[in-house]
Order: sequence, then C-alpha cells, then structure tokens
Amino acid sequence: MTNNTAPCSREAEDLAAQRVEIVRTYFRMVDAGDPGLLDLYTDDVELFFPKFGYGRGRDDMIEFARRLWLDLGSIAHDIEGLDVMVSGDHVIVEGREWGTLADGTPWPDGSVSSGRFCNVFTFRGSAISSVHIYADPDIASAHAEKVRQLHRGP
Repeated sequence: MTNNTAPCSREAEDLAAQRVEIVRTYFRMVDAGDPGLLDLYTDDVELFFPKFGYGRGRDDMIEFARRLWLDLGSIAHDIEGLDVMVSGDHVIVEGREWGTLADGTPWPDGSVSSGRFCNVFTFRGSAISSVHIYADPDIASAHAEKVRQLHRGP
C-alpha cells in the first residue's frame, strides 16, 4: 500500500510557501513604489480599502495607488515582523506600517494611530486575485472629531 497523500501535501506546502513569498514581495514593492507590483495580480484582481471601497482590475489598482499617494510621502512595512497565516487560497497578514505624509509629517502618531493593518490576499495559482486591506486611512489621526468620539485616551 502506498501513501498518495504525501505528494499532494508537499505540493500544497510548496504552493503555500510560494504564496507567502509573493506576499512579502508585494510589501517590498509597495514600499518601493514599484509599478511592477501589477504583475503580481490577475487581470481581474479585486481590491477593497476603507473609504475607497471596492475596485476591480488593474486600472482600479492604479487609481487606488494614485489616490493613496496624493497624501503619502513614504510608506514602510515591517516585513520581517509580519504575522502570516495561510488557509487554502488565502494568505492573511497582520503587521505594522509607518512613513511620512506628503508634507513630511511622520505617521503613525503612536497615540491614536498605531500603524496596524491586516490584509487578506486571495490567490488563483501563484497570482493575487484579491486583496482586502483593513487599515485606518486616517494614518495621521487628522479626523479630530472622530478621534474625540472614539479615542479612549490614557
């Protein structure tokens, strides 16, 4: 009797490892502002980001990036410190990010905003078919009224 599950399991492990490395590459490319990032996506990639909503396709990804960079001067992710979980075709990532606004203001502020995010990637083969980004778009805590309403304070 032979064990036919080992090759499938090994293939699944290899694919999972490949996808995790693609996600790490994604963050390196985002940090570098590398337009080659689009090559990691399927043509019909789906995007979700708070205040942007849903987008579909590479043109929407380009438009999202254009809008995001209107306020950003730089962005960096703690790639080595990412908390990564693989489940089927999904790679879920929680981590930290920081940078500067276009005017040079550093973020997060360390008080209200902490630079925490969670991304849920869905893969089709070795290409990203969906990325849902869960992060507070108010990275500099500029929405004073909402901060006053929700912030618990020290």
